[in-house]
Amino acid sequence: MASCFLLLAVYWSFGPSCSVASPEWFSNISTSLFKLPGDIMLGGLFPLNQLTSNLSQIKEPGDIICDSLNDRGFGLSLAMKFAVDEINANQLLLPGIKLGYDVYDTCMQSAVIVRPTMSFLTEKANKTLFVECNYTDYETSISAVIGPYSSEMVSVIGKLLGFFLMPQISYGATSDKFSNNLLYPSFFRTVPSDKWQVDVMVLLMKKFNWNWVAVVGSEEEYGQRGVQDFSKLAENTSVCVAYQGLIPVYTDPASAIKTIIDNINATSVNVVVVFSLADPAEAFFKEVIRRQVKCVWIASTSWAIHYKITSLPNIHTVGTIIGFLDKIDTLEMLSGYTRELFKKLSEERASSQFTDPDHPNNRCPECLNLSPANITIVKDPAVTRTAFSVYAAVYSVAQALHNLLGCNSTACQWRPETKIYPWKLLEVLRNTSVTLNGTTITFDKDGNPNIGYDVIEWEWNPSRVDFTTVGYYDQKLHINVSKMKWHTKNSEVPDSTCSAECKPGQVRRVKGFHSCCFDCIDCLPGYYQANDDDIQCTKCPEGQWSAKLSTSCKDPTFEYFSLELPRCCDNDIGWVGVLVCQAVAVVFVMHRGTPLITASGGVLSFVALLGLMGACLSLLLFLGKPQDGPCRLQLPLTTIFQTLALSIILSISLQIFYVTEFPETAASHLHILRGPGSWLFVLVCCAVEAGLCGWFAQEEQTLSEYLEKIQIEFLTSFLSCPATFLTGFALMQGFNGAMALVSFMCTFMAVKPLHQYNLARDITFSTLIYCVIWVVFIPIYIGNNSENNENSRSRSIVHVYFSLASNLGLVAAYYFPKCYLLLRKPDLNIPKYFCTFLEGVPPTQTQEEQEPKPTPQSETEQ
Repeated sequence: MASCFLLLAVYWSFGPSCSVASPEWFSNISTSLFKLPGDIMLGGLFPLNQLTSNLSQIKEPGDIICDSLNDRGFGLSLAMKFAVDEINANQLLLPGIKLGYDVYDTCMQSAVIVRPTMSFLTEKANKTLFVECNYTDYETSISAVIGPYSSEMVSVIGKLLGFFLMPQISYGATSDKFSNNLLYPSFFRTVPSDKWQVDVMVLLMKKFNWNWVAVVGSEEEYGQRGVQDFSKLAENTSVCVAYQGLIPVYTDPASAIKTIIDNINATSVNVVVVFSLADPAEAFFKEVIRRQVKCVWIASTSWAIHYKITSLPNIHTVGTIIGFLDKIDTLEMLSGYTRELFKKLSEERASSQFTDPDHPNNRCPECLNLSPANITIVKDPAVTRTAFSVYAAVYSVAQALHNLLGCNSTACQWRPETKIYPWKLLEVLRNTSVTLNGTTITFDKDGNPNIGYDVIEWEWNPSRVDFTTVGYYDQKLHINVSKMKWHTKNSEVPDSTCSAECKPGQVRRVKGFHSCCFDCIDCLPGYYQANDDDIQCTKCPEGQWSAKLSTSCKDPTFEYFSLELPRCCDNDIGWVGVLVCQAVAVVFVMHRGTPLITASGGVLSFVALLGLMGACLSLLLFLGKPQDGPCRLQLPLTTIFQTLALSIILSISLQIFYVTEFPETAASHLHILRGPGSWLFVLVCCAVEAGLCGWFAQEEQTLSEYLEKIQIEFLTSFLSCPATFLTGFALMQGFNGAMALVSFMCTFMAVKPLHQYNLARDITFSTLIYCVIWVVFIPIYIGNNSENNENSRSRSIVHVYFSLASNLGLVAAYYFPKCYLLLRKPDLNIPKYFCTFLEGVPPTQTQEEQEPKPTPQSETEQ
């Protein structure tokens, strides 16, 4: 709590001053750029200069020359100097203690960085590095190291510093390998690990559905590790890396870059991840611009806003560049501090010259000529965005020293002879947190900070490149798509896939070596796509089914004839048949007892009408949801009602046959045939048919049994009562057909009585119609007797309509002529007009001659 209070006090006192006027301590800053003596010393490793000698020609260790100013590295070293000067001026964090620094150039070369590192490890008392068995009581010249910037340099010295357990806080090394605290036990950083950067890059791919990408890196620790980690994570998240390429760092990269771009074009990717340092990225994009390659470039933090790339001519022609920056603050007072420093350097340079070759300022030859005009060094976006990481690193060490020395707001438990052992400071640093500008920075067990990323997009302007923040990453990726501008033909998000996305209900059949290159295979009926990334369709569980291109299986549903279905007009026709039969019955009742009714069978003619009415009504059993009971009665009732009507017609046919073929005995036996004999005959016929119907109902499987055995290979099917026992159905219907055929044969050749009503004609035509209908029915019904959905529907429709047709045929052919005579020619409804069928004795020749000839009117009526 005390430490947080001290830091808040620091920024309360200095923060407002930067926005109004420079702090007073600016006037007392040292002009020593790279070395400041102090009670406790910090080492700094910065790329102050760029390599100017040819590495291939080096023969001695001292032949490496770095004397060309690296603006970015020098600007970051100023951030360290600023932090140390601010802490010393404040005297609230380390009261009574002066913090010093010793900054060296790394030149981004492993051969250069080793020497200053060795000097850091010398014993503080005599500046000598001793070889000892135990360094527990060994106080080094430097208490902690700030830097270096690159992962390549950390990999050179990280294990050496780890051996001495000297705290090392890098402000730019992001390789995830340094998170291994067994190999790098003293390593910390104030920038996120590349593991997080790789995570956010892959999340960006998923955000815009890019799964076919190339990844290019610089051929050193940072780039190689980034390419490796990205490719590994991409593979586990269904993002395919079409091509990997490395840009040489220590040799001429020209030929390698041409090969890389050729491969990028060959793979047809529209998104390229560039995990590279600034210099290799500069060489790479020069060739990209020359070759006019245009796509989406994903920039790693090392070059996302670097001036070497932003200043390239025609950089705006490469397409869209999306980059990641550490989500940190900026140092508002750094510019004012640097301006004051450069001013004092100019004044000092005017009054004297640096003649001592060992002067620390000679570590950067071009720094001798700095003036306020060079203030742009710290205004470069690459410096302003990284300076806070340096600043945070210095303050983290200062806070750890504050905690180690038990400091309060006025004093520390410190004496000149107090020794600061690196391993003790390291132990405290692990549990140290520091609050800067309202942001609290802590380190996890691997030395990584709790810092995320800002997602930026390069915005092309006529004279410069601007950077627009379009999102951020803090364990989750947040993108404001509305802020993004896509430099494509249609200004829309570009597509970067090897294969088009499959439709729902399709699975992927991978082709080649990349899982993102595939053919889309339709899931057939009975199979479905269970998951988006399935490579094989899944079979539906038993009792369920799916249509083609389905993503799930469903329970089947059944259709059936109902009163609501438009196609169920058999209901209307059935009732029409009933009404017709009722109308005929009314006519017959009105003329009951007359010769025509008596000759037509008397009461039996009414019974036959009831049978035909029943046959029409029984067809209503085909409507509604099928059930076991109605299904058992459906066909038997339809046929037995027809049997009743046909048996009566057959009885009358036999009477006509007997009268016409055996006239000698007909008169004496006709009353028996027409009375009890007819009823007994009808009863016997109905009993036979009832036996056949009972046998059919017994042998035919129930609807429940049918549904248990049915093979579910449909989503929707027409459900009708099972009709699998064709033998029983054929015998039932065949018995009726046989009666109709016998009736036809009995009446077809019957002699027509002269001047009398011809009953045989009505029976001939009605039974002929019946026989023709059911003969036509046989092949149609058999052709629709499969278990197919449409055939099942058609079979039911055929049976209903053919039954209705046969019923109406019997009514029309047998009863309508009689109704016509009863209603239109009632004068013929007299005994002598039906005497042959009433008395059983045909008229003799004499009777025929004595019969008066009908008048023309009568002939016309007949």
